[in-house]
Amino acid sequence: MRVGTITRRVDLCAVLSFTIPLLVFLLTLAPSVTFFDSGEFLTAIHSLGIAHSPGYPLFIDYAKPFTWLPFGNIAFRANIATAISASAACFAVYFITRHILERDATTADRPLPSPYASGSALAASLAFAFSVRLWLQSNHDKPYPLVSFMAAIVFYLLLRWRERFDEGEECPYYVYLGAFICGLATGAHQTIVLLLPAYAWLIVSKQWRLIGRVKEIIIAVAFGIFGFAIQLHLPLRATRNPLLNWGDPKSLDQFLWDLLRKGYPSEPPVRDLALLWKQLAAFNIPREFTWAGLALVLVGLVVSLRHRRDEVIAYLLGVACSLLVIVGYFNSQPDMIFLTEEFFTPLYLLAAVFLGVGFHWLLTQGMSGIARDKLTALPVKALAALFLLVLPSTICALNYYENDQSENYVAFDYATNTLRSLHQGSVLFTWGDSGAFPLWYLQGVERMREDLDLLHTPHLVFSWYLDAFPQLFSRSLLRSIPADSQAADTTLKLAIAEQIDRRPVFIDFSTRYSIPFPEYGLRQRGICYQLAKGGGSAPIPPDSGVWGLYAVRGYESQMGFRDLDTGKAILIYASSRMEGGETLLRLGRREDGAAELREAAAISPDLAPQVNQLLAAYGVRP
Repeated sequence: MRVGTITRRVDLCAVLSFTIPLLVFLLTLAPSVTFFDSGEFLTAIHSLGIAHSPGYPLFIDYAKPFTWLPFGNIAFRANIATAISASAACFAVYFITRHILERDATTADRPLPSPYASGSALAASLAFAFSVRLWLQSNHDKPYPLVSFMAAIVFYLLLRWRERFDEGEECPYYVYLGAFICGLATGAHQTIVLLLPAYAWLIVSKQWRLIGRVKEIIIAVAFGIFGFAIQLHLPLRATRNPLLNWGDPKSLDQFLWDLLRKGYPSEPPVRDLALLWKQLAAFNIPREFTWAGLALVLVGLVVSLRHRRDEVIAYLLGVACSLLVIVGYFNSQPDMIFLTEEFFTPLYLLAAVFLGVGFHWLLTQGMSGIARDKLTALPVKALAALFLLVLPSTICALNYYENDQSENYVAFDYATNTLRSLHQGSVLFTWGDSGAFPLWYLQGVERMREDLDLLHTPHLVFSWYLDAFPQLFSRSLLRSIPADSQAADTTLKLAIAEQIDRRPVFIDFSTRYSIPFPEYGLRQRGICYQLAKGGGSAPIPPDSGVWGLYAVRGYESQMGFRDLDTGKAILIYASSRMEGGETLLRLGRREDGAAELREAAAISPDLAPQVNQLLAAYGVRP
């Protein structure tokens, strides 16, 4: 077959809708572990284990083969898996948008040539690719792009079912396949459930009598259950005791504990209008696509009301159900609202489809006065391409710097620096997830410092977690305390008391400032603290020499990416040096203390006023 024949058959815009996002995502890909859930996901992927509730079995199984790639570390390979799933979601935007525009062109009075539909669909795909949320999720290990891609597949299948139904053909296999994918997608993220009312509307709005088709409903539910069987990964893998076995869901009770997220009890805040607005603002189309993008989405929705009213209602129903559950039911604490922003990615994908419809309508209106034979002329097509690329190019320019994680070694260096702070055979108690999970990755996957025991304080209340450390807790008093009466601080104090006579015991910075330790002396070693029996107010000289062992890429890099935990890590470096410097000043070591304080100000200039105040208090010139 000739090259020219192949290129005529290949949809170049379709190829670009996948390859351009993939190229950009790979260019901005995180080179290793990042903060928050990353280290935990990577450990679960590497060991085919079980991540935090609800386990994410499909995401784990999907990403596992990428760990066999012959280049990069395990984290980088798993991050590639997410970049590919995000690019597939961008392709889904193109495919659905192009399909809608081509179908609608058959009833248009004066349809544009097909390249304009392809260009509009490509512009929508790229706008979605460079949106804040998807880009942030694409360059490190996240399950949301995968579930978004699967949600788009289901949406397309139901579009095809509706079209065949209008043509007089009943093709229930579209619905059955969609039901299977919905069940399967729960293994990526449970937010797929929030779209079920929208999917149901696409079916019943064709003919309300379909509700009475019991046989077809039973078959569809059976296919959904078949897909949901991906959850069997949890008990089956739990029997193998993988490296990460969150919840140990061997039994039915523990399986439901994991699946239903019972490990995350929380007290809902008292909601006022200000908090409600913040919760609602987690779904924010202008932030993703700019205000111009929002205008295009609205144009696409209005235009689609003529021929695709049910699709518009389905989308709005998806938005309403998502907000009702995520905002109304979850009622997140103010400092946890940012977590709910992740859940709206499938809705942004569908919004991008309507954005593409809006693009195409504007082209149609703008070219209504041009003779049809002129529409295929190169200058006209070039002008249209320029118009279509303005918005995605603008979104890309606005978001590139802040989403470029190609030099993001902050979490990796923070974890390795923590390990460098610990004596041989030590036990370290961590407090926050971002302080613990990168350590799990380094020790469990990269096999660093296997002489250490890394214990996560919030998990000490769970028997399944104690079971993972039989050498430490097989006869621990922690097992005799009912789980519902345990508090993190009391379990931590008891666990420390059981270990401190046997080996060096350390706590991390977050633990140091979360719980008082009046019964112990604290010797600072960089960003960690060694506990010594016998408290007292006399300061213990810090081991400042450990700073010379640290990697400094984490806080010397000029990268634009700064999420909440990255900023916290940099602040911890600075605060630790400031604390060490103050201790040295109290001990009379003015020169050494001043040097530490100046290092703190260099790492975090925001601390400069406090540093100068401390220097002045001890009679040292700033």
